[in-house]
Amino acid sequence: MAELTGVPGYGTDPAWQGRIGRTVAESSSYWPEPPSRPGAPNVVLVVLDDTGWSDFGCFGSEISTPAIDRLAAGGLRYTNFHVTPLCAPTRASLLTGRNHHAAGMRFLPSADTGFPNSRGRVHPGIELLPSRLRRDGYGTYLAGKWHLAPLPEISPAGPFGNWPLAKGFDRFYGFLDGCTDQYVPELYEDNHPVDPPGGADYHLSADLADRAIGFVRDHLAFRPGSPFFLQLALGATHAPFQVPRPYLERYLGVFEKGWDRTREDRLRRQRKSGLVPPETELTERNPGVPAWDTLSAEQQRLAVRLQAAFAGFLEHADAQVGRVLDALRDWGILDDTIVLVLSDNGASPEGGAAGTADLNSAYGRVEQTLDQELARLDRIGGPDGPAHYPQGWASAGNTPFRRYKQFVDLGGIRSPLVVHWPAGIDGGGQTRTQFVHAIDIMPTLLELACLEPSGPVDGRSIAKTFADPDAPSARDTQYFEMLGHRAIWHRGWKAVTIHTPGASFDADTWRLYDTAADFSECHDIAAHRPELVNELRRLWEREAEANDVFPLDDRPLVTLLGLRAPQGLMALRRLVLRPGQSHVPLASRITGTDRSMRVDARIRPDAWPAEGVILASGGSYGGYVLYLLRQELVFEHLLLDERITCRSGPIAEAPRQLGFTLSRKPDRTAKVELFLGSETVGEALIPVAAGRLSCYGLDVGRDKGSQVSTAYQGEFALPDGVLESVTLEYLDSSQAEEIAEGLEREQ
Repeated sequence: MAELTGVPGYGTDPAWQGRIGRTVAESSSYWPEPPSRPGAPNVVLVVLDDTGWSDFGCFGSEISTPAIDRLAAGGLRYTNFHVTPLCAPTRASLLTGRNHHAAGMRFLPSADTGFPNSRGRVHPGIELLPSRLRRDGYGTYLAGKWHLAPLPEISPAGPFGNWPLAKGFDRFYGFLDGCTDQYVPELYEDNHPVDPPGGADYHLSADLADRAIGFVRDHLAFRPGSPFFLQLALGATHAPFQVPRPYLERYLGVFEKGWDRTREDRLRRQRKSGLVPPETELTERNPGVPAWDTLSAEQQRLAVRLQAAFAGFLEHADAQVGRVLDALRDWGILDDTIVLVLSDNGASPEGGAAGTADLNSAYGRVEQTLDQELARLDRIGGPDGPAHYPQGWASAGNTPFRRYKQFVDLGGIRSPLVVHWPAGIDGGGQTRTQFVHAIDIMPTLLELACLEPSGPVDGRSIAKTFADPDAPSARDTQYFEMLGHRAIWHRGWKAVTIHTPGASFDADTWRLYDTAADFSECHDIAAHRPELVNELRRLWEREAEANDVFPLDDRPLVTLLGLRAPQGLMALRRLVLRPGQSHVPLASRITGTDRSMRVDARIRPDAWPAEGVILASGGSYGGYVLYLLRQELVFEHLLLDERITCRSGPIAEAPRQLGFTLSRKPDRTAKVELFLGSETVGEALIPVAAGRLSCYGLDVGRDKGSQVSTAYQGEFALPDGVLESVTLEYLDSSQAEEIAEGLEREQ
C-alpha cells in the first residue's frame, strides 16, 4: 500500500505527523506535544460591579479594602483608566480587545435591536481572551458573573453557544444574568444549573472565592507547570446590597457626615496620596441630588443605613479577594501572577433619589413612603433586605467626577485599576497617569504571555507603563457612546455631550475639557475653543463609523421591547412545566405577576390527600406560591411586605385539576381566582402586580429559594408522583414598560 505521512484529514487529526504503513513495524507513531507556556505568567482578573472610582481605600475611600490596598502598595494604581458606562459592554471589551459596538455589545444582552452593533452577545467570529490563552496551554476559569449571553439563552437547556465554556473557559461557576441575590443566587456550573447552597452563613461572594481557590488548586495539582487565567467577577457591589450584619454596622457612624462631606474628604485624601493633582476640584453636585443638610433626620437615617450596607458589602468582597490572594501566596505563585482589580463602570444611580430598603420597589416601579422604608431599616443588607442606595452616595462613590453609570462623563467611565505583579513590576506603590481603556487589557495580557491576538483588536498593550511612569499613552484617541450620550478623548482633549432621547443629535451641546490641566473635568472651555470642539465632533463621527456605532439609537428599552414580540419564554403564550425539572430563572421574565394568566395544575387523584408546593416564584421578601396544605388549596402573593392570601376552604373530594387565574388590570391591581375543575373556590385582590417580585425565579413542585410563605418550613416539596404537570397560559402580552424599567435598573 502507499505510505501515508502526515496526510491532512487522515484519521481524526489533520496535524498528525506520523507514518502509516501496512503493519505497525512499517509505521511510525506520532504524539504531538501538548500546548505549553513554561514561564508564562498566571493572570487573575478581578472585576467588581458598579463600584465607584473612589470606593477603594487606596483611591480615597473611608471603606476598608485592605486586600486591594496591599495590591496597590506592591503594584500600580492607574488613575486614567476607562471603561464603558455599563457592565456587559465593558466585559465584552475586556475579553475581546474590541470596542463594544464593534464587538456587538452596544448595550445589554437583554436588547437585540437587529443591528450589528447590538445583538446582545459578542460576534461569533471574535475569539475571546480565555479561548486565545487556552489554545496555547493556559487553564482558563471563571468564577462569578458572565452577562454576555442573550437573555433568552439563559435557560437550563441553553442554547449554550454564548455561555462561558463555549467562549474559552475550561470551568465556570457563577451567574449568567446582570445581578442576583447574594444569599439565594441563581447559579450555574459549567453548562448546568445548580441549586443555591444555602446555609446560615452562606454568601455568594465567599462561595465564588471558594470556587476560584478550588479551580486554581486543581489546576496546580493536575496541570503543574502550566499557567492559568482566572476571572473572579463578583456580584458585589451591584444591588442588591446584601452582607453579614457586622460588616454593615461598623459603617453606621462613618457616614453620618453625609455625601457632601464624604466627597470633600475623599478628594482631600486623593490629593494627599498623590492620586490626583493637587489642584483637582470637585465637580458640582449632580442634578437631582439634594444637599445633605436639606434632608430630614429620618431621611438621613435611612440614607446612612443604605450606604453602610454598600460599604460593608464592598469590605466583605475585599475580604474574599484577600482569601484568593492568600491562597496564591501560600502556594508560592503570587509573585508570578499578574493580578488586576477594576470595576466594570461607575457607581450606579439606579436606587433613585432616596434609595430603598427593598430594590424591588425601584425595579418594580412601586413607590414607597419614607415610613414604609424605615419600617424595613433593620432588615437592610440581610436576606430580606435587598437594598440600593440613593444617588447622592453614588455621586460620592465617583468622587471627584460628574454623573454616574450609563453616562459618558467620568462618573460613568472612569474606573479604579490596580495592577500587581512582583515578578514584572519594580517599585510598588506608584501611580500611572497614561490614558488606558478596557480594550487595552487583552492585548497587554497577550503580550506578557508572548502571544499574538487571533484577529484585529482596537486596544494596545500598556506593558511598557509597568516599568516606565513616563511612557506615552498607547493610543491617542478613544470614543465613547451610550444611550445617545457621546464623548471623545484625543491627545488630552475631551469633548462630551449628554443627549435627550428624541432630540436631534445635531442639536446636542458639546462641552470641552483640557484633561491635562483639569483632572476632574470641572471647567467647560467649549466657548473659548469652538473650532476645537468642531474638530473633535468630526473625529467622533470618524471613530463611530470605524467602530460600528451607527445607527445612533436613543430609544429607551420600552420602545425597543415593543418593536417585536419578546424572544425566549416571554414569547410563548403557553408553557408546560413538569415536576423534577430545573429552575426557571428570573432572566426568563415570566416569573412575575405583570401578565394575566391561568395556571392549571394536574395531579393524580389516587395520591390525594397530599401536601406541598405546586408552584413557587421568588422568595421571602417577594413572590407568589400555590400550595396544598390541610386539604386546602392556597395562593399567596407577597410584594414589599404586603401579603395577600387566598384559600379554597376544605376540599372534600380528590381533585384532578386545580389552579388559579390572575386578571391583571390597567391600574396594576390584579384579581386572583382559585379553581377546582370548573368551580371557582376563592378569590382575592392583589393591590400591586409586578413583573419582578424578588431576585429569584420559579420552581415547580417545591419552594426552593428562601420560601415565599411562612405557613410551611423548607422547600415543602410535593411527594413524588402527585403532580403531573403545571401549565401556564398567558392571556395577554407582557407589560413592556414594566419589563423595560426593570431591565434598565437591573443591569
